[in-house]
Parts: sequence; structure tokens; C-alpha cells
Amino acid sequence: MRTVPGEAPISSSTGDILSPLGPQDPRETAGYHLHARIGEGGMGTVYLSHTRGGQPVALKVIRREYGQDPDFRRRFEQEVQAARRVQGYHIVPVVDHDTTGELPWLASAFIAGIPLHDALVAFGPLPLPAVFQLVGCAARALTSIHAADVIHRDLKPSNILLGSQGPYVIDFGIARAADATHLTQSGGLIGTPQYMSPEHALGEPVTPATDVFSLGLIAAVAATGRHPYGDGGAITIAAQIANTAQRPPKLDGYDERLRPLLERCLTAEPTDRIGTEELAALCQESAGRGIGDFTGWLPQPLTAEIARREHSARTPPQPTAPQMPAAPPLAPPAGPATIAPTPPAAPPHNPAEQGTTQGVPQAAPTPPPTGFGPPAQGQAPAPGYGYPPPATDTYHLTPQPPAPAPAAPKKSRRGLKAALVALALVLVAGSGAAAAVYVLDEKDDSNATANSTKDSGKDEDGDKAASTPTPTESAADSGAGSDGEDGGGDGTTPSGSPTIPENARYTALFEGKAFTLRTPTGSDYVNVDFDKPEVDTEDAMADDLKDMYLNNSYWYFETTMGKSVGATPQECAEGTGTNVLPSTLDSEDFGDQAEIDEGTRLCTVTTSGNLAMYEITALTPGDYSWEVPTVQGKLTLWKITD
Repeated sequence: MRTVPGEAPISSSTGDILSPLGPQDPRETAGYHLHARIGEGGMGTVYLSHTRGGQPVALKVIRREYGQDPDFRRRFEQEVQAARRVQGYHIVPVVDHDTTGELPWLASAFIAGIPLHDALVAFGPLPLPAVFQLVGCAARALTSIHAADVIHRDLKPSNILLGSQGPYVIDFGIARAADATHLTQSGGLIGTPQYMSPEHALGEPVTPATDVFSLGLIAAVAATGRHPYGDGGAITIAAQIANTAQRPPKLDGYDERLRPLLERCLTAEPTDRIGTEELAALCQESAGRGIGDFTGWLPQPLTAEIARREHSARTPPQPTAPQMPAAPPLAPPAGPATIAPTPPAAPPHNPAEQGTTQGVPQAAPTPPPTGFGPPAQGQAPAPGYGYPPPATDTYHLTPQPPAPAPAAPKKSRRGLKAALVALALVLVAGSGAAAAVYVLDEKDDSNATANSTKDSGKDEDGDKAASTPTPTESAADSGAGSDGEDGGGDGTTPSGSPTIPENARYTALFEGKAFTLRTPTGSDYVNVDFDKPEVDTEDAMADDLKDMYLNNSYWYFETTMGKSVGATPQECAEGTGTNVLPSTLDSEDFGDQAEIDEGTRLCTVTTSGNLAMYEITALTPGDYSWEVPTVQGKLTLWKITD
């Protein structure tokens, strides 16, 4: 019987990741046909669907109590728009969303890996070199997330997915939208208490450093199965985290090679924590191998399980499959406060997390039959993860020795707030709340709001949320509409391309240069600069140089991209304004009689203000129907002058 701190108790077996749709589950959302449940979490239910091109996506439908709150919808739109700007390695991208329908939803790429949470339960702690690779890659992912002005806010083992090509961070930034609702404005915070930073637990403003603290906790648990703050329940651990300034975690029981990393991540003061780039470099040095070298990076049983899942994901259930037994309904009967009280030893996050017991760790399971993993009964991570946690057994944690009593702690404001937090947590537990709610005085709450960082890169109230397509438009533009719909992607066009002067003159900088856009493997990205021209596969290109980027499923345009009817610069310039493509294309947009085919001339004004024409000469399909092809072509660049 084993459980990971702060996570739903799960079984050490490995069966199907998908469970059948229940009688109250929707069968379609905005043109996406829903095939099965992937899991259910605190903010909504995750379903398996596919784009028009056949790419599997994880589509998360937000819970009704959130979806009916206008403040949530506004913030959700802002946060998802910010999340869609995030690109980089070790990140599962958000590919589509909508906030105008009955219930908001978002979709991300589906990867049939295994969450770190489940891996720890089924196979035990990871070898230390793998932990350094895991943390180093997650730090790189956080660097990309923070560069887009997003803060994860809920980093935990179930939000890190292990795959054959390394770890992936999922569900970044979305939790913040819930903080704007009436459900939390009275002092509540959304997140997993055991993986919060001290400032988050205290209701103070959060910065990128809060994710570093969470990652330090994950490193400790991944390496040993022990939480640095002990093996108590959510309330106990959250109160101890909030009190870190007076009583730091006891780290002398951890491997001396890991301890420096933990010490630099788990400081009470956010400004004293290690930065994500330095953390990645530290892990690179400590791993004893390149953190991007994933050949045999995990123990063989875990590698075999990941391979089985990836193989199974290539033949997902078809929409015409027979109706299966009912699963729990989409929306809960009431809000979080109606859920029965959680025993102190169990994390009070949802009903499946109650009644947790401890016992002796069980042996690793024998390989299950081919298929997707167990039906999700506990909390599931948000879109992108491949294996939600079921709920039966628990994960045994070795008790941590109690920390020594502090010597005459200072009577600081932070110390007083920590005491108030601890008291509030106890009161909440007695009232039977399903999630830890931290009640601070209104002055603190207002100050936290006034001084909070712009996680999404937008003002709380000053910036107007980006326009959102209607459900019908979103379905068509995302590649999920009915036959005959044109275009793909999200139906919007980038707004960053400069306007071409009416009487512009064009000087050729180069003509007909061979240029290939090769489909990357896994969830890696390729950045493209038409001016140099250059293809960047190491995520080293500056953002202001990127004209487009792609992964194996989509093309994303950073500038307005159009189609030209001819090869002259005048015709190319006209195409950028009169025959404009959506900002995102998927595999369905390539090939015979599609938007992009051999002979198509793509034209854009680059980020440097030049006019680029990319004439496509050959398309090489990917291995799967949902993969975009490798594209060969000839690139011409003109300088624009008045």
C-alpha cells in the first residue's frame, strides 16, 4: 500500500488509462468527438479526442461551478492564451481552447507516457542520475514557461510525465484562473498543499521562484519517496511549509549528492532560491551524462512500461466502439465544501484521496495486457499526461525524524501569518473541506492581489482578454470540424507583421535557396527564422527572430502568413494581406487539395521586416496520419523599402 505525498492514492497495477463515458458525460465538445475519459481532477474532466488529422488530444472540460463564474472565464481565457505562447522542450503544448460555450475547455497534445506519481508507486524511487535528468529537464521547461510570463503554480509529481524521450511538464499556469473566482476570493488558494511554496501557502504573491521550490520537493520525493516535511497529511505538511522561515526542512537524511540541490531550492526566501537556468546546469553536472541523453535513462521495467503505453496509444479506441459502463458524472453534485472530511493522514483534495493507509511497499507489478492504463478514480493531471492515477493502494513513506524546535523565533509578520495559516488549516479540516483553504485577513489578501506578479503577462483587469472563437469556429479552425471546412489551427492570425508601404520597392537578398522544414521527433520544437535563414532545433533562437515554429503535429506562425498566386514580390506581398492562413496548421492542412501542397507559395513579412516567399517543392508524410509532413522548398527574401 503506497501513496505519493499530495497525490491521489493509486494502485501499483497498470491497466487501461481510459475509462468508458458515463451517461452524464458529453459525447462532443465544439466539434471534438469524445471517445473516453482519461481522468478527473479538481478543475474538470479530461477526455480523449482527435483532431481532423487524427492526432490524439487530451481535452479538458472545466467543472460547471467554475464555468458558470464570469471571473473564472475571463481569467481562464487569459491564462490559456498565455499557456499557448509557451514553447520549448519538455513541454506538452496547449493546442486549442474555447471559453464561449456552456463550459470552457482546452486541448493539448496527448502523450501516452506515465506520470512521475504513478512511476513512483509502481516502480519505486528513481536512481539518482535519473532524478538529476528529470529535474534538469523540468528546470528547462520552467525556463520556457516563465519566459512567456506564466507561472505553473501547481507543479507536482502527477504534472510531470515520463516518456521515452524524457520528462514533460504539463498543466502549466491554468490553476491561477481559479483564484479569481468567488470560490476562492475569500482567502482560498488552489493548488496541491504538499507541493506549495511557503509564500503560496501564506497567500503572498508568487513569482517563478515558487515553481523552483515545488521542483525541489519533487526531487526529494522522486529520489527517496520521502517528503522533506515528513509524512503527515496535507494540513500538517502545508502548515510546516508555511513555517519554513522559522523551521526549515531537515535535509541531512538525503544523499549528499542531492542535498546541495535541495538546499538551494527549498529556502524560505524566494529571492535566495536557485534560478531555473542555473538549476539545469547544476543537474547537467551532477547527472554524469547529458541531461538530454535519454538512452536507457530510466530503469528497464519502467522503460518497458512506457514503451507498452506508447505502442498502445497508436491504436486508440474508435468513436464507433460499443457503449461501455457508466463512469462518474462530469460535474460533482456540489462544491468542494460538501465533500466528507478527510482523515488527517490523507491529503484532502478529492474523495478518492480519503482513507489513505500505510503499509509495506509491494513488489513491482507484472506487465499487464496491452492497452491503456487503469481507469482514473482519483485526481488526474490536466491535458497532456498519459496515465491518470486510479485509487486503491497507497504509497509507503519512510517517516522523517521530527525537526528540532526553533530557538526563540522572531515575532515577524510572516511568522504570525504562518500561525494563522496553521490554525485556519485545522479549522478547515474540521469543516470537511475537500481542498486546503487558507484564510488570511482581508488586508493581507488585498495586498497579495495588488502586488502579485503578472503570471500571464497581462494586467488583472486592465488588459482586455484576447478574442475567443465561437465553439463552431473553434472546432473548424482547430481541425476538428466537419468535412468541407477550410483551414486549421485556432482560426486566428498573428498580428505582429508590419504593414507593407503602398508603393514599396523590393530588393532581392537571396533567391531560390533550398530550405527544408523537417518534422521533429516526439514533442520537440523547431524554430524557424526566414531572414537568416535558419532552423533551430535546440530552442536557442531569440523570440524576436522567430517567424514560425513547428512540432510533429502542428505548424505555428508568429507572423501573418498568406498564399501567393505568383512568384513576383508584388504578388507575394498581396498574398500576405488577401489570402491569409490560420495561425496554426495540422496534418489535415497538407497534401492534395489541402491548404498546403506542392507548388504552394507561402508569403510573410518577417520579424525583421523583410518579405519572404517559401515555394514548396515536396511533401514527405510522417509515420502517422496526425503528423505534419517534412516539407522541402525554395526560399526567397526581399528587402522592403519605401
